[in-house]
Amino acid sequence: MDDRRGFPTTGPPAAAGAAPADARGAAAGRRPDAGPPAATAIVPVIDEGLGNSAYLVDLGDGRALAVDAPRDLRAVRAAARRHGLTVAFAADTHLHADFLSGALQLAADEGAQILASASGRRAFAHRGLADGDEVDLGGLTLRAWATPGHTAEHLAYLLLDGRRVLGVFTGGSLLVGAVARTDLAGEDHTWPLARALHRSLRRLLTLPDDTPVYPTHGAGSFCSAPPGADRVTTIGREKAGNRLLAADDEDAFAAALLASLGPFPAYFLRLPEHNRRGPAVLASDPLLAPLAPARLRALLAAGGQVIDVRPVRDYAAGHVPGSLAIPLREAFATWLGWLVPDPAIPLAFVLGPGQDPAEAAWQALKIGYENLAGTLAGGMPAWRAAGLPVAATPVLAPGQADPAAVLDVRQASEYAAGHLPGAATIELGALAGRAGELAGRPVVVMCGHGERAASAASVLERAGHPDVAILPGGPQEWADATGRTLDGGP
Repeated sequence: MDDRRGFPTTGPPAAAGAAPADARGAAAGRRPDAGPPAATAIVPVIDEGLGNSAYLVDLGDGRALAVDAPRDLRAVRAAARRHGLTVAFAADTHLHADFLSGALQLAADEGAQILASASGRRAFAHRGLADGDEVDLGGLTLRAWATPGHTAEHLAYLLLDGRRVLGVFTGGSLLVGAVARTDLAGEDHTWPLARALHRSLRRLLTLPDDTPVYPTHGAGSFCSAPPGADRVTTIGREKAGNRLLAADDEDAFAAALLASLGPFPAYFLRLPEHNRRGPAVLASDPLLAPLAPARLRALLAAGGQVIDVRPVRDYAAGHVPGSLAIPLREAFATWLGWLVPDPAIPLAFVLGPGQDPAEAAWQALKIGYENLAGTLAGGMPAWRAAGLPVAATPVLAPGQADPAAVLDVRQASEYAAGHLPGAATIELGALAGRAGELAGRPVVVMCGHGERAASAASVLERAGHPDVAILPGGPQEWADATGRTLDGGP
């Protein structure tokens, strides 16, 4: 994660109000006559792996409002320290499907007041807000707007300096060049929520064109797939360039939105309820216990899952038979949630030199995987030294791969943009359920870089496929190396 400044908002301070009496743990209260600062810093804190942004709003007196903070609060807290802030308010725009909320942790650790939709029926202490409700932040005001669509209880938050709108936190409603999906609450709700989202967007578009827009979901999020890398936008920019906003009719909008949606990980169906109940508050940073090779082997035999997080070539050169390869990177949590459907399964990790076990643990925890058994003590050298079996997967150079044997495990849109001639396609998230289709023939798996290909190879090996190889790199690397032309289309 990193933090980047969004639009600094400026303007004359409005008449101030005192901070709410029940905003526990806040820094010393502002003077009754103190207004907001001349410039209000709004700091995006970006999780590139999940494609999301949390936000810190500097309230001008050492306190901050956090919007859609994740359970993994390391980056949020680092940003707060850099800016000299303590989080006094933690606002969630909706019951998140792709990560666990950090609001409860902020309340427990810093006394932050949790702000969320009253209709979300959260099962823990919070200030429930309905449409039009306002929260005095101690000079600035936060106004809730009901914006159902992405979820039924969704809120957007207007940040106000008096009557002037300094920005709007749109969560999973209006995004940069896109809108968020409406198919996470079940098939019966998908179309009605899409129609509701159209109405919510029409309302948001009544804001002034220069209003800064701070969405939670962005590029890389499976809650949406907007183009480009921008994380913040304005109402006017979206009016001019967001193609989904051009549909005036609800049904036309719904049809266009639903036609644009790709698959999503199964854990997206589980986390909204987990967030409604509230994630467990963590008493300390996670620690992964060292596991002797024999103990890790016993865990695997008893139904546990070994996750090999090493780089692709290290995994391919030798790994624990039956392990699942998910190289540790920003997107690790997404693929853990996609490839290990049951969060109750005990997880043990195989790391390489220099890899941080805390990073693997935090990425698992932020999507609700809490049964973390530990890490292989001594790594693969210790496993080999114990005389235990080692599996290996061939890694091919571009000229060694027969395109007819290639299985491309990228998303459908990536495959359509260019693939090896004759290559088959099964998206990685669907591969475990379709591995039987590949029985009886050699398979060379590839993706865009190699990480998903390693995961796919491990999925096929776990399914009993005897002849699997990895082609690292993407289609363009293959084309450059062989001088051949890629195919396009589905």
